[in-house]
Formats: sequence, structure tokens, C-alpha cells
Amino acid sequence: METLVQQKTTQKIDLINGAFTASEASDIINSVLKVKINFHKFQRLSITEGNDKDECVYDNGRIAELMNEQQIAKDFFSQARVQGKKLKMRSVIQIEIED
Repeated sequence: METLVQQKTTQKIDLINGAFTASEASDIINSVLKVKINFHKFQRLSITEGNDKDECVYDNGRIAELMNEQQIAKDFFSQARVQGKKLKMRSVIQIEIED
């Protein structure tokens, strides 16, 4: 008897879902952004590591974008904090197998 196993081609992760104070939301978002920034910095390092002839040319665009988003978020959370508002956040990560 042959058993057919259907492979998953997509995965969803419900990462953030709820209401948060401005401080809580800030902590969550800053943590996520820091991880992504460090990921790109480590990628940059691994590309150039051990190659003394490498000119260390690397597109820092994504790192700059994320750092800019960090500042925008900081301002947004500060505004919400001053107004005493709670923030509703939802984030779903969708992963798909690419052919």
C-alpha cells in the first residue's frame, strides 16, 4: 500500500496579533528591526570575510531602509505614548516554496 504525502508549499506564522501599549509595541518592533539589520550586517561580513582583495563593496541600501524605518517607528510610538493611546498590531509572515 502506497501512502501519498502531500507536501506543504506555504507556511503562515501569526507573529504579532494584539493590542499593546506604545512601549510594548516599540519593544517588539525594535527587536524585530534589530534582528533584520544584524542579519544583513552578518551577510555583508560573510561575503567579504577572508578575502583581503575584496573592496568591501556591498549594497547597504536595505540596512539604511531598515534603520530609517526604525526612526519612523520611534517617532510614531512617541506620538502614541504622548497621546496615551494603545496600538493594535498584526503581523503575519507568509512563506512560500519557490520553484
